[in-house]
Amino acid sequence: MHTPWNEFVPLLWEGLLVTLEVAIYSAAAILLSAAGGLCRVSASPAVQWLAKIYIGLFRGIPLLVLLIWVYFALPFAGVELPKVAAAVLAIGLNYGAFGSEIVRSAIQAVPPGQREAAVALNFTPAQRMIHIILPQALVRMLPPFGNLLIELVKATSLIYFITLSDLTYQAMILRNNFLPSTAQIFGLLLVIYFLLSTVISTGVGWLERRLTEGRV
Repeated sequence: MHTPWNEFVPLLWEGLLVTLEVAIYSAAAILLSAAGGLCRVSASPAVQWLAKIYIGLFRGIPLLVLLIWVYFALPFAGVELPKVAAAVLAIGLNYGAFGSEIVRSAIQAVPPGQREAAVALNFTPAQRMIHIILPQALVRMLPPFGNLLIELVKATSLIYFITLSDLTYQAMILRNNFLPSTAQIFGLLLVIYFLLSTVISTGVGWLERRLTEGRV
């Protein structure tokens, strides 16, 4: 049977644009990760406590449940968000919590001698963090953050459940319209997600090589 690729591609392209939009906005969770990770190593017990609550809460809630709650339950509390905003909020909070632990562990992995040397040079705590600790921690963060970004992109497939017309949603529409071509449709979907993951992996690998050039 003839496979109507000319009808597959436009719909999947539309879905890809939505997937990329949500993924790019959600990747701002990296900023949330940095804030959460820094709070986890703060000298203030109150700040550490608040960061622990955020990380524990949003790491412990399944993303699909969080998506459904943000989009379907919040309106009953008087907060109604557009679909893209609801998806970005849920994904960002969830992956920001995981990213916070990456930041915390990378900072704590910097050898104590580096901190001691900075203290001996009379650096302030802020100067120690900005000029000594974070540059070294960043290199350690890159590989796990690359994995986190790949997982984030794949997680955008769950926004199908709040009827946002992403790649998975469009693939389901095509599958309903062209049932005999189900294998081709979902095969193409697999390839697209694989290519997106490969682009991220390649980009993070290149950045890691650039940052480690000249290091012993």
